[in-house]
Amino acid sequence: MLRASSSSSSLSSSISDIFHTNTSASDIVHGIVERIPLPTWAVYVLAAVGAVVFLLVVCCVCACCFRSRRKKRRQKPPEPLVNLRSPGGQSKGKLVQPGAGDVNSGASEQPRGKLLYSLEFNAALSELMVGVKQASGLKAMDVGGTSDPYVKVYLLPDKTKTCETKVLKNTLNATFNETFTFQISKANLMKSTAVLQVFDFDRFSKHDIIGELRLKLGQVDWNHVIEEWRDLNEPADMEEENLGEICFSLRYVPTSSKLTVVILEAKNLKSTDLDGSSG
Repeated sequence: MLRASSSSSSLSSSISDIFHTNTSASDIVHGIVERIPLPTWAVYVLAAVGAVVFLLVVCCVCACCFRSRRKKRRQKPPEPLVNLRSPGGQSKGKLVQPGAGDVNSGASEQPRGKLLYSLEFNAALSELMVGVKQASGLKAMDVGGTSDPYVKVYLLPDKTKTCETKVLKNTLNATFNETFTFQISKANLMKSTAVLQVFDFDRFSKHDIIGELRLKLGQVDWNHVIEEWRDLNEPADMEEENLGEICFSLRYVPTSSKLTVVILEAKNLKSTDLDGSSG
């Protein structure tokens, strides 16, 4: 320990002596190298290794900064694209209806696919026929990069009847060709909204919704049969649904801190059984 400390002190004193003399930079470096207790070649090798390590650290820092900036640019959500034409460029309907708009549909972060549907109203029979034809380019919801799609159809605000298509396995381009009939008057039709929701079927967990369409039926020209492709939208967080009415009374007695709730009557409740009633 005494030898090491003495050699270290002598090295520092020698370096200070060199700096205090009027010598050139090369002489200073040469003097420092000669006084280091290592071979000259070993000193130069260590210096080269240190320079290489310093350059590698600088390159790594620059690369990390570049990747973080590039990642931020990629995370910027793209502007939604709207294209109402069919994938084949054709429509089988008599008229493509321009006025059937969507309600409460937000812009999705990535495409959810397209749905080909049809609408027809028979005023004499008070029947609304909603056709679910095809789905194209659906968003993959399963690990294997596919989905098991089916479509649920109902009307708001009543939602007294809900219809579902068959489930098609492992596909992002589905052909359903199913039509559902709803009994509804012309007056109620003008105040209703048709909801078509595309789900991914899962046998052991909750079905994931891929996207939906909400069509304001009061804006439709019912002089024609409507059949068109439309982009699926992100599902709405909340929806209006008429579940019925309940009559109740409340009575609170401050002296005894007692609240009494009396249920008097319920009417126009939503049907939950297959026969259209509820228990």
